[in-house]
Formats: sequence, C-alpha cells, structure tokens
Amino acid sequence: MTKLEQIVEWYPDEELLSADGFEDCLIGVNYDMRTSVHRLVYSRAKCIKVLVFRDKMSFEEAVEYFDFNVEGAYVGERTPVFVDDEIFEE
Repeated sequence: MTKLEQIVEWYPDEELLSADGFEDCLIGVNYDMRTSVHRLVYSRAKCIKVLVFRDKMSFEEAVEYFDFNVEGAYVGERTPVFVDDEIFEE
C-alpha cells in the first residue's frame, strides 16, 4: 500500500489533491486552520530530485520548473503544501 493510499484510508471524508508524478515525495498531511481543510504535504527537495533524474533536467531547470509549474500552481484551497526540507538532507 502506498503512502497516498494509506492517507486516503485515514482521511476517507477528505477531498485530497495530489501532485501527479510526485507520489514518492509525499511526506504526510497538513490541516489548514484558516480553511478547515486537510492538504497533502510533499518534500520540495525530493520533487526537484524527481525532475532531475526522471525528466533529465539540470538542477537549475528543475528548480525553475518546480517553482513555476508545481509549487506555483494554485488549484484552490486544497492545493498541496511543499516543504523546503533540503536543509535537513545529509
């Protein structure tokens, strides 16, 4: 069972929006108190690594693409959250 499947099972009544193609980058769930909705949380660093290795982008291209097309894509109050966790990478 994938992490996304587990989360959907834990939150059966929530409409969760996922970031297509970044399933392995999923960290967990966030509750937004302002909007009273749950949102999926992804690792920004892992998403960029996916773009570099899967899509064969340079690091700079991947960051630019991610910033504009993934993180910058607002799809409503359930838009996924991307955590800048690269400072914790070893």
